[in-house]
Amino acid sequence: MSLPVTPPTDAPFRQYICNACGWIYDEAKGDPDSGLAPGTRYEDIPDDWACPLCQVTKADFSPYTPPARPAGGAAARPAAAIARVGGKPAPGVVIVGGGRAGWAMAEALRGLDETLPITLVSACAADVYDKPLLSVALARRLAVGSLVRETGAQAAERLGVRLMAQTQATLVNPRALTLGTTRGTLPFSELVLAHGAQVALPPTLPAELCWRINHLDAYLRLRQSLGLPDTGTLPEGVAPHVAIVGAGLIGSELANDLALAGCRITLIDPMPEPLARWSAQAAGRTALEAWKDLPIRFVGGAGVQAMASNEDGRKRLTLSTGETLLADQVIAATGLATPNRLATSAGLAWANGIAVDGTTLATSHPRIHALGDCITIDGQASRYIEPIGRQAATIAAKIAARRQGAALDACPVPYEVRPTTVRVKTTSCPMTLAG
Repeated sequence: MSLPVTPPTDAPFRQYICNACGWIYDEAKGDPDSGLAPGTRYEDIPDDWACPLCQVTKADFSPYTPPARPAGGAAARPAAAIARVGGKPAPGVVIVGGGRAGWAMAEALRGLDETLPITLVSACAADVYDKPLLSVALARRLAVGSLVRETGAQAAERLGVRLMAQTQATLVNPRALTLGTTRGTLPFSELVLAHGAQVALPPTLPAELCWRINHLDAYLRLRQSLGLPDTGTLPEGVAPHVAIVGAGLIGSELANDLALAGCRITLIDPMPEPLARWSAQAAGRTALEAWKDLPIRFVGGAGVQAMASNEDGRKRLTLSTGETLLADQVIAATGLATPNRLATSAGLAWANGIAVDGTTLATSHPRIHALGDCITIDGQASRYIEPIGRQAATIAAKIAARRQGAALDACPVPYEVRPTTVRVKTTSCPMTLAG
């Protein structure tokens, strides 16, 4: 077996992508939090180094080449290279969603076609960040400013994408091939829905009284409401009480992270142990043992029957066990559900999410595609990071082939449903579980 050879010191720096979560190791930047100084070559990284996002090892990384784009940005594209209909530029691809799936889709498309017009519609600023870090940022002492890897505007300029930030997509006209938005109507030749899912609130949890940590803006506002410092922990004697409803993956990770920062946590779940989905792997017992010295109180076999706000702003929760507790803040970690407004307006097949074919990722409309948290395959969602890059590659290959006039009798890059490995990022007891 040949040993890896370190490239010459004057060789260009390279990038490597984590096959599990999509995090990119850039040799020029290194990974200082893990002890890898800027300029550390991939070959010189110890074999036991772990991805800072999902904790897989160096062996799970592959070489990565960022998609190229014409010099000067979108405006520099040769007009003659863009398809035209009736003398006007032909509609291009419209992507709905400025999260991981939306940007992965834009990256995959631009990597195959430098002249394709791409518009990305996002309800938020569409900043590029790693959502899994939101549940471990405090334990890793990550500064708030370090969470955003690239602003939405910077990503759009890099990829030559028209970004419509702070814009809501309202409906799809499947016959006219248009998308209605709060900033007007957009024609499209291909539409990609990558708008994700949202926290499914039970009726006993009023939306205005609880936090749903499903995006960066909400996470930053929660930290501010708790008085959490940019890095480090709360001052001694300051310990806000946070009730977290739902002890699945996200609820358990948040409980661990906020407790390490100095918050007092009550973690509530209908099941007798946290991480109940993985009870056969003793995940709940492992977590509870690791938390025994942390300010985490787990209340199993309980649900919230009622919730109200006191005059002092604290939240009062009445549990199905008869217990009443007061909390400074309440976080709902009660699972995800896909919004159906766009899919319904387009008449798309639905099965607990936008139904897509397991090999082609085709929806029931030939010009509308979907990926990420908003889709289901055979009625099953897979709301993890690893599949997103492969899903984007499948859809991008289909769109590029059609744009080149190829017949799509077969999917150019078939998608493969793979068994999922779940990494529980509770820093007190990190676990790798079968999905």
